[in-house]
Amino acid sequence: MKKNEQKIMQIKEFSEKTGLTPYTIRFYEKKELFRVKRDEKNRRIYDETDIEWIKMLKRLKDMGMKLSEIKKYSDLRYEGNGTIKERIKILTNHKKYVNIEIEKWQKYLQNLDDKLEIYESFLKSISEKQKGHKYIKIKEKICLQIQI
Repeated sequence: MKKNEQKIMQIKEFSEKTGLTPYTIRFYEKKELFRVKRDEKNRRIYDETDIEWIKMLKRLKDMGMKLSEIKKYSDLRYEGNGTIKERIKILTNHKKYVNIEIEKWQKYLQNLDDKLEIYESFLKSISEKQKGHKYIKIKEKICLQIQI
């Protein structure tokens, strides 16, 4: 292989290197997110540069970016470096969305932690009941009378 040549892969090897199924790779192609080169027999062929690009597409999808936005981003990428400002705008807007989602999930996580604390306090109180305590406190706010 010459210095500037890249290894050509077919879909099976490409799938193994990217961790994506051939179905997913074809899906990205069908949605026009990923432009696939073809050989003289019209078979899909991929090279090393395609690996990072398709991984980026998957990351955008995993981060919750809508396919229509990924399509815009992909089209701009294929148009070349003259579209970098537009790509920055798409990614910046999506970053705002991701930050909002993070805040939302942090609140959900706090709700779970609060509930777990209540349950753990309750279980601890059952243990204390066995030691003869008449009243227990759960999360400093709730008092339950336990029958001895």
